[in-house]
Amino acid sequence: MNQPLAERIRPKTLEDYISQQHLVGKTGVLTHHISKGIIPSLILWGPPGIGKTTLANIIAETSGRPFFTLSAINAGVKDVREIINKAKQSGGLFTTKNPILFIDEIHRFSKSQQDSLLAAVEKGWVTLIGATTENPSFEVIPALLSRCQVYILNPFEKSDMQSLLQRAIEKDAFIAEKKI
Repeated sequence: MNQPLAERIRPKTLEDYISQQHLVGKTGVLTHHISKGIIPSLILWGPPGIGKTTLANIIAETSGRPFFTLSAINAGVKDVREIINKAKQSGGLFTTKNPILFIDEIHRFSKSQQDSLLAAVEKGWVTLIGATTENPSFEVIPALLSRCQVYILNPFEKSDMQSLLQRAIEKDAFIAEKKI
């Protein structure tokens, strides 16, 4: 029981993903992209704890693509270049097996760090998924932003929180033993 509750009940599929139906519901734009196997480079913008990282993981898993992840807090240009080189060797350029590079807190990357992504995104070496809590129009350089689609993740509604609590009560081994 060393994992936090959020990790223990983290959704693994779009069907289990709570909230953001405008993106992942039956008619959601990301659902459509995933079903077609065509995932554009994108920025997920929303409040902390809303599921941006989880959604990126689900997109990669559902699409069956190689998945590389970095945190902008502790990664540098060298780390970006290493992943881009690995991605270029995978041979999936502009295909349904094109590698996904997920960068958490992308707004924390400096201009030069963001610049290091441009060629890889433009040439299709990677599909970028960036996550940010800050308005990407102000925090992501225009050249990179123009190569990405921005999707806004909304705060949880009361019904979303109730669904999350119900999931924890029913599916978490530790909590399920308690009388709640």
